[in-house]
Amino acid sequence: MAIGLWIGIGVIVLLVLWFIFAYNSFVRLKNQVENSWAQIDVQLKRRADLIPNLIETVKGYAKHEKTVLEEVTKARTSLMNAGNAHDAATADNMLSGALKSLFAVSENYPDLKANQNFMQLQEELAGTENKVAAARQYYNDSVMDYNTKRESFPSNMIAGMFSFKEKDLFEIQESEREVPKVSF
Repeated sequence: MAIGLWIGIGVIVLLVLWFIFAYNSFVRLKNQVENSWAQIDVQLKRRADLIPNLIETVKGYAKHEKTVLEEVTKARTSLMNAGNAHDAATADNMLSGALKSLFAVSENYPDLKANQNFMQLQEELAGTENKVAAARQYYNDSVMDYNTKRESFPSNMIAGMFSFKEKDLFEIQESEREVPKVSF
């Protein structure tokens, strides 16, 4: 009888330990997803902060390109007001398209392309775009790990008990998949 009792206690201890480990791993993955989103947010904020300087530099050269400048400003405002990952992704895609148009416009102004401020801002934006892409990748990897654990047996039982909800990937819109056309 004593051996059966010890085996029962051992099984219960193992189940409790597994439960604690599984719950803590969900907490760790959830925090990793939130941290990776914060990294995207930091890079998007950095890019949004660079845009007013870029617009002011371009304004002096491209006075009649008002619609492009307005699109960039509108997209930046949408990005700054985004409240969740989906809204931020949508606004980010809109801003990326507007920036592509802005840089295409700059091709019409050789003096602008040679302007030191414009070149420096363009380089900073390019660097920031790379950081945004890396942050998106890290976020999506974190979300994939979290969602995989959430859906896998037997950890899906713990996810259900403690309401660990599915997280959304940071996806680009269909319009972002197209190669931009530049025509003069």
